[in-house]
Amino acid sequence: MRTKRRVAIAVGALVAPLLAVSLPASTAGAHGWVTSPGSRQDQCAAGIVDCGQIKYEPQSVEGPKGLNSCSGGNSQFAELDDDSKGWRVTPVGTTHTFTWHHTARHATANWQYFIGNQKIAEFDGHGAQPAPDVSHQVNFGGFTGRQKVLAVWNVADTGNAFYSCIDVNIGGTGGGDGGGDGEPGDCDAAAWSAGSVYSGGDTVSHGGHTWRAKWWVTGEEPGTTGEWGVWEDLGACAAA
Repeated sequence: MRTKRRVAIAVGALVAPLLAVSLPASTAGAHGWVTSPGSRQDQCAAGIVDCGQIKYEPQSVEGPKGLNSCSGGNSQFAELDDDSKGWRVTPVGTTHTFTWHHTARHATANWQYFIGNQKIAEFDGHGAQPAPDVSHQVNFGGFTGRQKVLAVWNVADTGNAFYSCIDVNIGGTGGGDGGGDGEPGDCDAAAWSAGSVYSGGDTVSHGGHTWRAKWWVTGEEPGTTGEWGVWEDLGACAAA
C-alpha cells in the first residue's frame, strides 16, 4: 500500500507541471473605441466606409503607448490612417462630447485627445476600472475647420493603449467625401420612417443628416432625442 502511495505522489509531481504548462494563462484584455462622434473604426463597423478587417473588430485598435496613429501602428488596420477615404465628418462647436465604449473594462491610466501633435485634453482614469461607456467634454483650444482628433485610451498596467480617430469640422458643417472641402456627402442611408422599427446600428437619413440608432427604436424622430438619446448624428449629408 505504501509503495502504491509513493508511486501516486511521484506521478502527481510529474503531471502537475505539465498541467500548469498546458492550461491557458489568464489574461485581462482591454478593448474599446470612440462611438460618438462616430470614429473611423466605428464608421467601418457600421458599413459607412469600406475598411476591410477592422469592420469586424473596431475595439481592437491597440498599440504601444505614445503613438500618433489612427491604426495604433497595426498594419492590419492601416486603412484607418488613410485620410483620403470617405470618412464622415461631424460638425462641432468649440467643445464637444466624446464617448468611449469599453468592451473589456481594463484599469485606466487616462484618456488623451490630440489634434496633430498638440494635446488638447486629458482625463485621469485613477487606475480604476471604467464604466462601459465614458464621456468627456473636450475643448478644441482654438482649432477651427476640418480636423482629425486622435483619442487615446491608456490602460494602467500594460505598455499599450487603444487608438481612435474622429474627423470633425469645428465651427462648420459635416462632410463625407474625405477630400477636405467641407461639402457633405450623399445621403446614402434610407430615409427615416416614423412607422418603421430600427435596431441598434441601423442608419437612416433625415433632415440633411445621417443618423444611427444606438438601440431598438420606433417612432422617435432623429434630431429630437438629444445627445444622450437613441439617435447618433453621423454628420451632414446631401440628398442624392
